[in-house]
This record gives sequence, C-alpha cells and structure tokens, in this order.
Amino acid sequence: MVGASRTILSLSLSSSRFTFSKIPHVFPFLRLHKPPSRFHHAFRPLCAAAATTAPTSETNAADPDQLKHTILLERLRLRHLKESAKPPQQRPSSVVGVDEDSINRKKSRKLFENFEELGLSEEVMGALQELNIEVPTEIQCIGIPAVMERKSVVLGSHTGSGKTLAYLLPIVQLMREDEATLGKKTKPRRPRTVVLCPTRELSEQVYRVAKSISHHARFRSILVSGGSRIRPQEDSLNNAIDMVVGTPGRILQHIEEGNMVYGDIAYLVLDEADTMFDRGFGPEIRKFLAPLNQRALKTNDQGFQTVLVTATMTTAVQKLVDEEFQGIEHLRTSTLHKKIANARHDFIKLSGGEDKLEALLQVLEPSLAKGSKVMVFCNTLNSSRAVDHFLSENQISTVNYHGEVPAEQRVENLKKFKDEEGDCPTLVCTDLAARGLDLDVDHVVMFDFPKNSIDYLHRTGRTARMGAKGKVTSLVSRKDQMLAGRIEEAMRNNESLEALTTDNVRRDAARSQITQEKGRSVKQIREVSKQRNSRDKPASSSPARSTGGKTPVRKSSSFSKPRKASSPPEKSSKPKRKILKTVGSRSIAARGKTGSDRRPGKKLSVVGFRGKSSSARAS
Repeated sequence: MVGASRTILSLSLSSSRFTFSKIPHVFPFLRLHKPPSRFHHAFRPLCAAAATTAPTSETNAADPDQLKHTILLERLRLRHLKESAKPPQQRPSSVVGVDEDSINRKKSRKLFENFEELGLSEEVMGALQELNIEVPTEIQCIGIPAVMERKSVVLGSHTGSGKTLAYLLPIVQLMREDEATLGKKTKPRRPRTVVLCPTRELSEQVYRVAKSISHHARFRSILVSGGSRIRPQEDSLNNAIDMVVGTPGRILQHIEEGNMVYGDIAYLVLDEADTMFDRGFGPEIRKFLAPLNQRALKTNDQGFQTVLVTATMTTAVQKLVDEEFQGIEHLRTSTLHKKIANARHDFIKLSGGEDKLEALLQVLEPSLAKGSKVMVFCNTLNSSRAVDHFLSENQISTVNYHGEVPAEQRVENLKKFKDEEGDCPTLVCTDLAARGLDLDVDHVVMFDFPKNSIDYLHRTGRTARMGAKGKVTSLVSRKDQMLAGRIEEAMRNNESLEALTTDNVRRDAARSQITQEKGRSVKQIREVSKQRNSRDKPASSSPARSTGGKTPVRKSSSFSKPRKASSPPEKSSKPKRKILKTVGSRSIAARGKTGSDRRPGKKLSVVGFRGKSSSARAS
C-alpha cells in the first residue's frame, strides 16, 4: 500500500510538469516543504500537508484512512493547479472608467435592434411602419417582452422615452391572441382594456396613439374623460368597444350609472401613476380596483393584468404601489431620475439687484429670433399672470396654461402653441403642463425655480423628447441657489435626482455648518488653553528660582499673584492683547464679507453658474 501511494503521488507530480532534482528515491516527498520559486504561494500548505502525511503512511501502513486522506489532498492540489492555469475572467462592471448604464444600453441594442425581434405580430408591425418607427427605445426593449409574458409590471423611464407604445403594442397583441384562443369578442359596454390617466390632456394624447395603431391592429377605442359632455360618451359606450381611455372620476361615474361593466376587463393601465397617487387619486383607484379584486377571487376567473407607467418614482409612492399591487415587478431604465442627455442645462444666478423680468426677456430673445418653441414655467398663478402681461407689453405673443383656464380653453391654447404657422410661440404655464403633455418644445425656461428635483425633471421632460435636442434655462434667485447648486452637481456627476428638495438641502447645509462651527469652537478652546498653559509656565517657575528650588511647584502658584500685582511681567500681559485682537479681527472680517455681498447692483448682470454672463452669451 505504501508503494502504491508513493507511486500515485509521484505520477501526479510528473503529470503537473514539475521536476524535482536531488531528491532521494526512498522518500520523494521529504523536501516538498521547500518548493521552488516558481510554485504559487497559495499552494504551499497543500504540498506541505502532503509531505507530512507521507511519513505517517509509511509508519502506519496498515491504516487505510491515512491513504485516502493523502489521495484527497493530492486531488485538491491538482484542482487548484488547474484553476490557476486558467486566465482570470474580467467582469465588465468592474472595469474602471466604464459606465454600467452604457453597458446596459449596448446590451439592449444588441438584443433588440428592431421591433421584429420583440415578437410583435405583422398587424402591429404594420402600425409601426405607418408611424415611421423602426428602432425600439430602452423602455420598449424592457417593457414589451414583460407585458407579453402577462406580468404585472411598473415601467419607469424618463419623459419622452416612448412609454405609451411600450404598453399599448403588447396589450393590443394580447387582445388579438385572446380572440383567437379564448373566443373573446368585442361587446358593447364591456371593454377588455382600461387606461386611466390623471388629466384630460394626457387621456387625449394616449387616445390619439391608440387610434393610430387601431387601423392596422383592428380594435376599437374610445375616450371617456372629464370636462366633456356625458351623453356622447354614453352613445360611444353603447357600441362594441375594446379599449377605454379616460380619467378615473369620469369612468367611475359611467360605471355607477350602468354605462360600463367590469366583466371583461383583463388589462388595466395606470399612466403617470406617480402623479395619480401624489394628487389624491388613491381613493378613486382603490374604488375602481375593489370589484376587479373580488372578481379575481372566483375560481373560474382568469384575473387581470396591471401595468403602471411612471417617469419618476419616489420612495413614498413606491410603498403605496407595493401595498396596493402586491407582487408587482418594477422595471426601470438607466435614465430614470437622471438628466436628459440631449438637453443642455443652464443655471443663471441672479444676485437680487437686477430685474428678473428683464433677465427673462434677455433669455427669450435669442430663442424667439430663431423661431423656437418656448415654454416658461412659473410656480404660482400670480407669477404666471405677471410674466404673461410683461411679455405682451414687449410685443411677444403668448398663451396661458394653468388651473384657472377652463379645460376647453386649455385645449385651444395648446393647439395654437403647436401650430407651426401660428403666431404664439411662447407658452406661459404652471406645473400643470409639466406632466403628460407630448409637445415639440425647443427651449424650456424656468422663471421660478421648482421646489424639488422631481418637478425639475418633469419640466425638463417637455423638451429633448425621443432623441431630439433641447435647451433648459433656469433663473435662480438667491433663495433657490442651494437647491439649484445641488441639482447641477448631481447632474454633473450623473447621479440620481430622486430626493432633492429645498428643505432637505437646507437641512443638510445647516447640519454641515453646525459641525464646522463645533470644530472651530473646539480648535479655539484648544488654542486658548495652550496659550494659558504657556503663560502660566514662566509664572510658576519664577518663585521656584528665587527660593532655590526648595519650595514645591504647587506652593509657587500661591505666590505668583502678589508678584503680578507689584511688578507685572511684560510676557504675561502681551498674550491677552493678542487674543483680543484675533477675536476682533475675525468679527471685522466676517462683517466685511457680509457687507460686500449686500452691495446693490446698479446694472443688470446675469451671471451663470458656469461663469458666463448673459451679455457675453448674447455677444
């Protein structure tokens, strides 16, 4: 047995291409604890273990367990040698200087270079050819296969990325498959797909896209939204329908009046889901979902599929979605909560001495001279009216879009703004126009800076849509400079803009200021204590010198006070004056800084965060 084990081990070493010179024939493994320099350091313990087991196997030849142990150790050593011979595999995500988002985009382009690879039918492909759409976007590459697999998903992507087609195309194909397999047919008052939108404008936009697909895909859709007459909608619901697009309040009203039935609803879409939950549509959505959930509990019912679409998803909204739709899958693109790559972002800092309306006029004149479409965002109705009145006085034609404008008038204003031959290239609006509107805007101007980063993302989403180029200019007053600076820094670093608000930024700045002040106070206390110690040392050593060192140091401190009164030393008085001067100089310097910042500007000077003034840009 000993000879056999020795032979096996020697053969294994020879197979691994290692040669040993000057090794005795009787004990071939006695010198394995000193391997050559070309051995890998990680394998020395295994060789040493094999060397230690060889003599024990010779001394105890009758023990078969020792032989098995030796063979197992040798197999492990050979396995490690084979693994070390393989070249190390490089992971693309760990490569320095390579962005993971770009890697994901390349993968999506390689997988789906056209819509045919997504598994769409010929009817749907015909509709896409009529729309002149050939290459799918990132959210379409992610969302279409997931919806085709009949999964309940949340599709998250930036505005203008093609989310409407990402859910309409697969749902239309699924309805056609249900007709072929389950024998479902189009019936009056019994839609199979319901699309809920927060605003009337977004409902009309989704309805137009559905109508453009329906000619080739052969399905019937109707629009049911608030702000319109109910009687024509009742007549439309009495006909055979496949899809209903509308607002939650008006659809619930038709259900209560018996004009619409839940029975055949198989697909439910919540477009701009974050807006619906933020603006208080939660009770209406729960009211609409209650009968569907009760119907899904029945044994013969096949349930319904839910698709949520959003451009932003905060943590609070995500919790609500997970509570209402348990088990739903979140699908997000790499551009969610990040700046739009095709848009140029300019932040113009206003010191406070110049007129903000004049600064707005300087920003608008170059864009209007080129014939560009411009949207001017304001935070309040009063601000919107002031901007509209000022631009009208300067011979700039505008249209309004805010809450006090009637719904029908808002639709007419949007038509005037979209008309290429019209004379209204400027739209003055509030955040009501920041979500859900598909507009071809070249320049977005923020007269009032938003209160949080989510509103900033929605406003900037009105331009640079579907790969087009755009421009975003923000007029930043002194109160908004902290938030604007943080947003600009995050965009420069390609970070997420999910949870940046004015309160959060101010709170973080206050915390950092408090910590800095604490650090400064600690340093000042240490410096003062050091100066006091250095001042007390000569005072404590002087009485010791006069007495010849007989008195202890503790008693010398009691005699230092009368000596100061009789003949005060010059060294002890000078440090006090220096401390007072340093403290006074700091307060004077601080006052000087605040005074220099408050100098009133006589001339209009709009200075950007990038270091370029508006006059330099105009020239």
